Amino acid sequence: MPTFPLSGLADEAADDIAGQVAAQRALGWSAIELRLLEGRQICSAAVTDDEFARAMDTIESAGLRVSSFGSAIGNWSRPITGDFATDLADLRVLIPRMRRAGTRLVRTMGWMQAGVTDHAWRDEGLRRYREMAKLAADGDIVLLFENCEGWAGATPANARAFLEELAHPHVRYLFDIGNTASYGQDTLEFYRAIRPYIAYVHVKDCRRAPGGGKSDAFTYPGQGDAHVPEVLADLLASGYTAGLTIEPHVAKIVHLGAGAAQGSPAERFHSYVRYGRELEQLLANLPKSA
Repeated sequence: MPTFPLSGLADEAADDIAGQVAAQRALGWSAIELRLLEGRQICSAAVTDDEFARAMDTIESAGLRVSSFGSAIGNWSRPITGDFATDLADLRVLIPRMRRAGTRLVRTMGWMQAGVTDHAWRDEGLRRYREMAKLAADGDIVLLFENCEGWAGATPANARAFLEELAHPHVRYLFDIGNTASYGQDTLEFYRAIRPYIAYVHVKDCRRAPGGGKSDAFTYPGQGDAHVPEVLADLLASGYTAGLTIEPHVAKIVHLGAGAAQGSPAERFHSYVRYGRELEQLLANLPKSA
């Protein structure tokens, strides 16, 4: 099997850190990506320093390391017209936590368009990332722009143009494979456009909406329309070694909120572990020549 280090956003398996750690240990994986703790963003002051320290004690006592953080910076709940101070505050809280956890990688996005023109959306996004990149450089971390919300997630051309315009060593790209199918985009076109800028990868899969547009029909890896095996085979062939994080969305979809139907605790845990096992099998079955 390819030697990608495997990790997961285990808040999809459990709300508490003990359950999240248990899911990673059930898979036998050595890393975890941190996002929500008891439904609160661990990359912000919503989780106190003491709570974070206790979570890290639990993680390290289990022999795990933190692969990366999944922040809410620029995410689906934050419009480009909103208060940028919120994102900067999160980043200032997060940087010492990243240092404590021993990782340089944090997932970020590019803010909802919120009725502004494409030109204004792009320019304000670039302005904000330039300011955040200064903090990232000072803290020696890397901001990973995910192909999700944001001007640079809307099309492969936008993504590449954004990175080329920004041209900052502390801003790279996080390619979420399944987001392409979920947003009605061409997975392989998007992947090829930003491949030189990819520093990390999330594994998700999704069936396209029959009529086009957005879809929440998430599936186990390789069962959707996001060309997951082809992308992983190409990553392997190209020498990619940074690792993979699973974000299943099959039993719990964080962005649908607390009011949405979600799986039971047992369903969440078991579907998460099944997702990891199916990814392992998919990786083992990749062409040996890849």
